[in-house]
Amino acid sequence: MANIKSAKKRIRVIDKKTARNRRVKGHLKAILKSFDAAIEAGDMETAKEKLALAEKKLMQAAAKHTIHKNAASRKVSRLTKRFNKANA
Repeated sequence: MANIKSAKKRIRVIDKKTARNRRVKGHLKAILKSFDAAIEAGDMETAKEKLALAEKKLMQAAAKHTIHKNAASRKVSRLTKRFNKANA
């Protein structure tokens, strides 16, 4: 355990950031699952809404450095590709 005041503070800050990142990633997983469910059900209207929400949340997570910006772009691209394929 740290003895120095600044090291103790860093531990507290890291714990807060870790908790926030876990919440954001869990929320992203839920959104992506709901998009998958809409695609599987063939509900294109709901899938379109879920795709827009997923893109927004992925880009927000990338902006806050929760996930890498290229990973967010890759996921958005793949989701859009799946939506377009299912919609055709």
